[in-house]
Amino acid sequence: MYVILKQEVQNLGSRDEIVKVRPGYARNYLIPQGLAIPATPSNRKVLEENLRQRAHKENKILEDAREMARKLQETAIKVATKAGENGRIFGSVNTIMVADALKAAGFQVDRRQITLGAESIRSLGFYKANIRLHKDVQVDVEFEVIAE
Repeated sequence: MYVILKQEVQNLGSRDEIVKVRPGYARNYLIPQGLAIPATPSNRKVLEENLRQRAHKENKILEDAREMARKLQETAIKVATKAGENGRIFGSVNTIMVADALKAAGFQVDRRQITLGAESIRSLGFYKANIRLHKDVQVDVEFEVIAE
């Protein structure tokens, strides 16, 4: 018996995959638990349409991420913070401050998408931040830490 998996099932397959299982396993476990549906011709057509629409949406999201990455590389970002006379800042620059600077520049980026690097930023100057916009799109953005 063929079934369409509605979610990942360990040792069987992943979501939206058509797999062959024993009829009793499908009738008594997979279908009642909501893990699968029978692979009838109408359900297969619905699956194909859903996969086609999902692929179209993912392509659109990927294109938008690439466009945003291109714009981010062209933008100069400045992070303002309180600093002492010798160029040392009070505290350190974190991803929240970089996300706020990006928001002020017109980019909506979540702070969890930003990686600053191994060392903490504790002085004025130029630094790089890695921004993960999509699983396939990452961009390094230069920013400057300036005194308020």
